[in-house]
Amino acid sequence: MALFKRRTVGKAGEWFYCLEHKKVEEGPECPAKNRFGPYETRAEAERAMDTARERNLEWENDPKWHDGDRGTGGGSAS
Repeated sequence: MALFKRRTVGKAGEWFYCLEHKKVEEGPECPAKNRFGPYETRAEAERAMDTARERNLEWENDPKWHDGDRGTGGGSAS
């Protein structure tokens, strides 16, 4: 018998986006590995996938990320 149960505990007023069920939930209903959040509002949680897409695009186009190291030091000798 387990002494401690792992629970998905959240606070009222925290919003999450479940990646598995593709839905917004108040207080986490699903495991952390399957959700984005917490967000302050339902509207923010509804935009979670758009926000992630925008952040990925910013990261992919960040000049600090692509700092000229392409093709050097990658580990394979040609």
